[in-house]
Amino acid sequence: MNQATKHVMGKSIEGHKLAVHAFGPSEARKPLGCVLVFAGFHGDEPKSVYVVQRLMEELSAGRAGTYEQRREVRWVLMPLVNPDGYERRTRRNARKVDINRNFPTKNWEVGSPRSRMFGGFKPASEPETRAVIRVIEKFRPDAIVTIHSINRNRFCNNFDGPGSELARRLSQYNKYPVTSTIGYPTPGSFGTWAGVERGIPTITLELPSHHSARRCWEGNREALLSLGN
Repeated sequence: MNQATKHVMGKSIEGHKLAVHAFGPSEARKPLGCVLVFAGFHGDEPKSVYVVQRLMEELSAGRAGTYEQRREVRWVLMPLVNPDGYERRTRRNARKVDINRNFPTKNWEVGSPRSRMFGGFKPASEPETRAVIRVIEKFRPDAIVTIHSINRNRFCNNFDGPGSELARRLSQYNKYPVTSTIGYPTPGSFGTWAGVERGIPTITLELPSHHSARRCWEGNREALLSLGN
């Protein structure tokens, strides 16, 4: 067994702990060094949470071909960014703010409170957003994958910043298209904040929402584990 160390980075509006689970050495030596994986930014995308939970199981069990062969990489997993929304199966958090539009980017904007993509009345107003920022500051990742799901066959490996090589690597395994845009504006998004403005290779892995959670995991297991090579 290879148990993770748990780090509580804050609490949600309704008091749920916002935790990350770290595997591997604090000073990794492989090229990617520290790999961060997030899920559950949107509470109505439970498949993303399932995939990261399964990844945690793989790393915890130390199964052959996973953690034992990748022990020089530090994995940091945050399986549920938005627990309040997840309980309700709603995109936004308990204050009806879209966490993935609430980051303090140059293109952040208020938008309409009626929109399901409402970014809050000011950037980083939400405790969930601030917890994610603390994760980045604490672990200083070399690569980030944030997992979502999307409909109408728009699943993809969407990269921000210097993430194109990482996206192509994932695509070798999951066969999803590689794209630099999701096809619509995303002001205040995590990808812009981390990838574009901070230069961290960042992937938004958009799962096919019409696939089962199990199929999403099976289709991405080796893609995700390849980040430890």
